[in-house]
Amino acid sequence: MQLTGVKAEAGASLQIPTRMRRLRASPSLRRLFGETHLTENDFALPLFLIGGLNRREPISSLPQIYRYSVDEALLCIRSYLDRGVHAFALFPKVPHEKKSWDAKEALSQDSLIARALRLFSQEFPEATFIADVALDPFTTHGHDGLLLEGKIVNDATVEVLGKMACLYAEAGAHLVAPSDMMDGRVAHIRKALDQAGFTSVGILAYSAKYASSLYHPFREAVGSCLSFGDKCSYQLNPANRREAILEALLDEEEHADILLVKPASLYLDVICEIKKRTLRPVAAYHVSGEYTMVMAADAQGLLDAREVFFETLMSIKRAGADLIFSYAIDQILEDL
Repeated sequence: MQLTGVKAEAGASLQIPTRMRRLRASPSLRRLFGETHLTENDFALPLFLIGGLNRREPISSLPQIYRYSVDEALLCIRSYLDRGVHAFALFPKVPHEKKSWDAKEALSQDSLIARALRLFSQEFPEATFIADVALDPFTTHGHDGLLLEGKIVNDATVEVLGKMACLYAEAGAHLVAPSDMMDGRVAHIRKALDQAGFTSVGILAYSAKYASSLYHPFREAVGSCLSFGDKCSYQLNPANRREAILEALLDEEEHADILLVKPASLYLDVICEIKKRTLRPVAAYHVSGEYTMVMAADAQGLLDAREVFFETLMSIKRAGADLIFSYAIDQILEDL
């Protein structure tokens, strides 16, 4: 039987146009066939801490972001837990009088982060607390390492970072996050943690941390200012991708549990490449400058911050990030 309108010749086929728009035709269809999804479980909130009580300070370079005293941070953490966010990355603003050339305060049992971790881990057993392991908030010179004759020394810095990681693990950190980019620090920290009995504490390594121009608002938030030079001798050259992959693979060999890329949205190719080469979770830090630029454009009516952040964070997830540190969580939570 011959079908009406169909050629009977052998080998003839129906000439049906491709209609890619069929699965975009309604919001329901677009939701059904979206390839990437953001949820509350994708995020860690950076949380800035200060000393004292009943303090909640706005950060001028980070609109709508605050520094909290520990008691105020309890309220902040509870509000995010109630909305489904359960990972928090802690950063201190250290008073100038407690800073020193050798970052002595970083190893104090009474340091701000150590005290906060003891309280937070007890009050919120359902949360995950990530402790930044770096010396720059504690040094008078603002660098991430110890100085010898005007140069950042690697191995002596790594020794301090191992002690710092153990201090935070004892205080209640679930993950320690070395963000310094010193060579060999992941292996040293893993060994130090294991020898101290903290075998269940993980390492979230800043594996590909670039010498970026986008960190200035963060440095204001933690009160860290370089007294000389830059961080190019230990942070990555923004021109390099293969080097970042090698750094990540070395950290994996040294038993890092999570590999992080920082910044995020300008380095999507790096996130993607590292994701292809590891079975470890990959994290990305949507940094302060990335946040502030969008907020400034929103304040001038040039962009819609909520829309831009949602698209940006989706692109970071699409590139392969399993966890995203971001200041923009508030902006997009209601859209998840």
